[in-house]
Amino acid sequence: MPAARMVDMEQFGVAALALVAGTTALPVESALFEEMLAGWRRQQLSRRLGGSLIDGRERTVRRFQVFSDDWPWGWRAEDLERWVADSNWAHSTVRNYQGAVAAFCGYAADPRYGWVAECEQRVGDRPSQICHEDNTAKHVADYEGRPARRPLSRVECQGLFDAADDRAQRLADSGRKGWLTALRDATLLKVTYGWGLRCREVTMLDLTDFTPNPAAEQLGGLGVCHVRFGKAMRGSAPRRRAVASVMPWAVEALGEYLTEVRPRFEGADPAALWPTERGGRISTRSVDDRFALYRAAAGLPTELSIHCLRHSYVSHLIEDGVDPLFVQQQVGHSWASTTAIYTTVGADAKNQMLRSALARAFQTDTFGG
Repeated sequence: MPAARMVDMEQFGVAALALVAGTTALPVESALFEEMLAGWRRQQLSRRLGGSLIDGRERTVRRFQVFSDDWPWGWRAEDLERWVADSNWAHSTVRNYQGAVAAFCGYAADPRYGWVAECEQRVGDRPSQICHEDNTAKHVADYEGRPARRPLSRVECQGLFDAADDRAQRLADSGRKGWLTALRDATLLKVTYGWGLRCREVTMLDLTDFTPNPAAEQLGGLGVCHVRFGKAMRGSAPRRRAVASVMPWAVEALGEYLTEVRPRFEGADPAALWPTERGGRISTRSVDDRFALYRAAAGLPTELSIHCLRHSYVSHLIEDGVDPLFVQQQVGHSWASTTAIYTTVGADAKNQMLRSALARAFQTDTFGG
């Protein structure tokens, strides 16, 4: 890394900071890098990008700066290539990391923001775009996720729910601490699958997010789930959608929870559907940890995540002959191709479809027999 120079604040017409005795001034390179990051954050905020997206991008840029052992005005294309070549990241991770570095370099090298002239004046070099078509990963596949993260079969889903129910029952029978949260967890898993929800969507549910459906009066007040924290498009607020209840057994499980379990959480957030014993709202990390616990108890592969329940919801509805457009609207996908990625037809459904196709073929004498 080039030798660091100290910031001469008077040189740039900026009032000098009062430093505590015994401290040293910030090197000019570090100060300039921090200023650039702060300006980049403001640019992204003006585009209404989410805070988590911005924070993740900044962490990536900082990691690349440490790896390169240089500052943005000294970065070269080969630094990026060496960073990626020395890693074993997934294809989607590489694209995300390269995208963050490319976005930062594009901002820093844009003459409209003045960093090129500022860097030339202060450090004698200028930032440039180091990401280009020939050294960045392309998005050429519809699905880049891990193949092992697949929909659960119906038997696996039942095994997962049974493991959660069994644990709750054992704790309740023994009078041990944690039985109340175990009952909550068992219902949360069923609701995640029963309405095809993402992890954040289910954790952010409120008691008032379920309403009657005039087309399904037999489901009472749980005919529709109103999702308020759907996955946002880039630069937009969380998307909302209404999910019609299509699994009566899941409605029954939720109704029992609302009647018998939820009122026992004393001092809980009055709005939250899934409170903790301390009164707050359950976190997504806690849900992930709970899923891992019941996944192990059910003997399921460790590669499966709670998001696989959403994949299972899509696949099982398609197997049952539900209109794909209805399924797409239920899960909030903008494009049918996205829903298709989630869909994996199980072996039993394939055999049933095969038998049906052969029966129709022989009935109509398609093969000329």
